[in-house]
Amino acid sequence: MPDEFVTHEMWPFECLRCLHVWEVRYVVKHLSDAYGNEADIWLSGGVPAPPPWAGTSCPGCGAYHVTWFPNGYLARHPELVSGPEPEPEPVRVPDVTRVPARAPAARRSARPGRLAVALGVPLALFVGYEVYINLGVVHMGH
Repeated sequence: MPDEFVTHEMWPFECLRCLHVWEVRYVVKHLSDAYGNEADIWLSGGVPAPPPWAGTSCPGCGAYHVTWFPNGYLARHPELVSGPEPEPEPVRVPDVTRVPARAPAARRSARPGRLAVALGVPLALFVGYEVYINLGVVHMGH
């Protein structure tokens, strides 16, 4: 006969890199089937999560070198727990300023474009060089 019960566990952690201390509340569903097989499903914030001993990382620095304390340890040692995180300041969005419109196409077409100059000058040099070499070969008579 399948059996299921739920426990609530609080796991205190400490990062061995930055010494940050925090707690995570887990809901653990203990399941067993008719054949005696047992399994635990760990939930953190209502979402399936790996057990605390499997790959917990520090929320402060991201390190995986983390240790945990016995259950209830931080309740007996409140000096280890840092104060509440300060609320982040609201992000101020600068006022949108109106960008002046670009010049009309009639005024822009009077000036040579940068692309025409960038492509035209090397092309003219290349063609001029080829013509010079070919005329030199014809007159030299190789």
